[in-house]
Amino acid sequence: MLSAVGVIPARYASSRLPGKPLADLQGKPLLYHVYHRAIRAASLDQVLIATDDDRIYQSAKAFGAVVVMTRPDHRSGTDRIAEVVEKIESEIAVNIQGDEPLIDFSAIDQVVSLLNADEDAEMATLMSPITDLQELLNPNVVKVVTDQRGYAVYFSRAPLPYPRVKGLPHLGLHELIEQRPELLKHFYRHVGMYAYRSDFLKSFAKWGPSRLELLEDLEQLRAIEHGAKIKVGESRAITLGIDTPEDLERIRSLVGNNPKLLEV
Repeated sequence: MLSAVGVIPARYASSRLPGKPLADLQGKPLLYHVYHRAIRAASLDQVLIATDDDRIYQSAKAFGAVVVMTRPDHRSGTDRIAEVVEKIESEIAVNIQGDEPLIDFSAIDQVVSLLNADEDAEMATLMSPITDLQELLNPNVVKVVTDQRGYAVYFSRAPLPYPRVKGLPHLGLHELIEQRPELLKHFYRHVGMYAYRSDFLKSFAKWGPSRLELLEDLEQLRAIEHGAKIKVGESRAITLGIDTPEDLERIRSLVGNNPKLLEV
């Protein structure tokens, strides 16, 4: 087993929900719940929080987390993690989303195991089946297409692959899926958790933002454009990220009705 560290990038200046890592959930900041679920992952030797904001730093220290201050100019969480990896010794780094208070820690172990099992893979991530038409059409739900070896071919906010059905070429995707719901089995959503080899992370940060990354606002496309091999495993893990105030209220309502969801 390769050594592995989990890093939770946390920034205060979210455009849609400023101060998101410190938003209250059942009397504790979101970041608290993410951290205390992440440390349950058996594959991680250590979990760190990486931030550029003193408010987040002080809050994380108060609940006992290991916190690393990073530069404020990172464009993505991966770039922030690359700076952290320069300062520590670990063969694998896992990017753990700081806005998923119900994160399944078994998914962390799964993504690490993908790199341990495939020496050709430079990154690893997860996907889960799309079962709902609205999820397929939602640009906030990232879709992933893989090859026969389980490597990522492309990630997109658009519905990919686009089905073409003989006899129904005139229908749009919405109408087509309504008539042929079995077509949904060809679509997978990207579960936004990554494991990287540390040496690859250093190259990733040096490349800088790429054309497709900027176009779709998806940092993993930088790796795709540079020919990196991203191993993708299928997971049944449920991910409920928080991007907007409405998302936060939905999570609050969910755990308010079932507080045991936050237990680890």
